[in-house]
Amino acid sequence: MSTSIYLTILLVVSAVISLKTMAFFLKKIGKFKRVSEKRVYYISKTFSIVILAVALFVLAIIWSVSLSGLLIFASSIFAVIGVALFAQWSILSNVTASVIIFFTFPSRVGDMIKVIDGENSISGEIIEISLFQIEIMDEEGNIILYPNNLFIQKPIQKLNYKQEKKVKIEYTI
Repeated sequence: MSTSIYLTILLVVSAVISLKTMAFFLKKIGKFKRVSEKRVYYISKTFSIVILAVALFVLAIIWSVSLSGLLIFASSIFAVIGVALFAQWSILSNVTASVIIFFTFPSRVGDMIKVIDGENSISGEIIEISLFQIEIMDEEGNIILYPNNLFIQKPIQKLNYKQEKKVKIEYTI
């Protein structure tokens, strides 16, 4: 068998192991930080797409695919995507902010928060954190969809934040 076949098998095995390992650790992080399965699913899919894209690029290099034609095709696709993202730049920034929120974990579902934004401040309970927005229920029962990119840019105040009380233990002899 040729070297290309061995490298392809190695690449496929590596990609599968990477995908399984990534999914395992994201689920473990999600359980540790008490994140909803839905959020773990979104983050897993985002990382899976990146791993598969890299694997396809490496596969093209292994099999000596003419990158000139592929680069022309890719640049055309990226130009169209670039125009679409320029028109809706917040889509990409919201996905990126979602990944940042997942790993830095500033707030979680059930937290009472206040987003401080001058006269446009909002407060309420976080009821869902999705790939593009955070759903906040205000005191009147209204659902506010707040974009993830703004959530990491604005100051957030946790309301009714209960700190763990340290128990003082006295020993008697």
